[in-house]
Amino acid sequence: MPTVLAIHEVEDVDKWRNSSKREEVFGPLGITVRTFEDQKDTNRVGLVMEVPDIAALQEVLGTPAAAEAMQHDGVRPETLVILEES
Repeated sequence: MPTVLAIHEVEDVDKWRNSSKREEVFGPLGITVRTFEDQKDTNRVGLVMEVPDIAALQEVLGTPAAAEAMQHDGVRPETLVILEES
């Protein structure tokens, strides 16, 4: 199963950390997520995701549901970087 690392900035780390939106969007795809916070830059966070189907992840990231979840969580979409394990 591929592993993906996503790094981005958020408006409010506490709100992002406690949000259920990640599970709502990624859970039905069988994606498991572990969250990380940058201790030096308080607004930078990361996700390590175990992804059964990379195409499904790419597809869901382009949906209105994902955009709404990112907005709800205060994600700054222009800062999003996704790295796939090679």
